[in-house]
Amino acid sequence: MTVTGVPKPKSVQVADALREEVKKMQPGERLPTQRELMDRFGFAGQTIQNGLAILRTEGVIASAGNMGNFVSGSEPGDKGDELKEIRSQIQALTERVAALEARSELGRA
Repeated sequence: MTVTGVPKPKSVQVADALREEVKKMQPGERLPTQRELMDRFGFAGQTIQNGLAILRTEGVIASAGNMGNFVSGSEPGDKGDELKEIRSQIQALTERVAALEARSELGRA
């Protein structure tokens, strides 16, 4: 279930796109670097890191520190999908609250 009318947060967009890419890769295969992903998606480094963190939490990828991120070979189960959806909803609501607070601040100025 998604929040109607609210776009997915950028980090979730990154995670979703990479999740599809990882499905076509072999376990142990290295993902593109953060810089490459920043160039590809046009998002800030923190956004890319947050998207990768989602995949690490789901067990889809594993980090090897300075070596990069690698396909773990694990596929997210029902719990991973449920966590992903809840995280997406929380992030969408957080962004919505921030937008409303920003509008409220503009009204006070």
